[in-house]
Amino acid sequence: MICIDLLRHGEPAGGERYRGSGVDDPLSACGLEQMWQAVGGRGLTSGPWDQVVSSPMRRCLAFAESLSLSLNLPLTQVTDLREVGFGSWEGRTPADIRQNSPDEFFAFFRDPMNARPLGAEPLEAFRSRVDAALLELSRSHAGEHLLVVTHAGVIRAAICHVLDVPTEAMYRIRVPYAGITRLRQDDRGMMLEFVNRPGL
Repeated sequence: MICIDLLRHGEPAGGERYRGSGVDDPLSACGLEQMWQAVGGRGLTSGPWDQVVSSPMRRCLAFAESLSLSLNLPLTQVTDLREVGFGSWEGRTPADIRQNSPDEFFAFFRDPMNARPLGAEPLEAFRSRVDAALLELSRSHAGEHLLVVTHAGVIRAAICHVLDVPTEAMYRIRVPYAGITRLRQDDRGMMLEFVNRPGL
């Protein structure tokens, strides 16, 4: 058995923008507080986890490092848990793209597999690396309870993986800042236990 809590990072500095694997703002003060509240508050000295796993991007890793120190838990970075690359949309706000490139914006949400922003990571490749990372975590951490600090796209892909949902449905799943989604695997396979809880 393995239990995986997927924690999305909090609000980054600079507000709502497309941040994939090319733009990596640090957390805002609000975003950092969102994450601490999600796991039980600042000053936490114990938790249910055996290990913290993090995307290497600083909007995830800075908090993961602080939490692992507070709880005296090992921390592992997994490169394949970084966010999907958004190419030419990196750093732009949804409002800007919607206003200045409406055809491109709406085409993306109608067909995110084929109407990718220029230079964006192919969604099939993104889904493949997330699937592989989840399978490796399940294999190498059997019997453990992990906290995985990651991104909205990774959490969407993980939900699709567990529910056997087509990748093109990913963007129909809303994932708020600092929301927690739990996956649990037993002898029946991997199951989705809950989605987007504001805290444990």
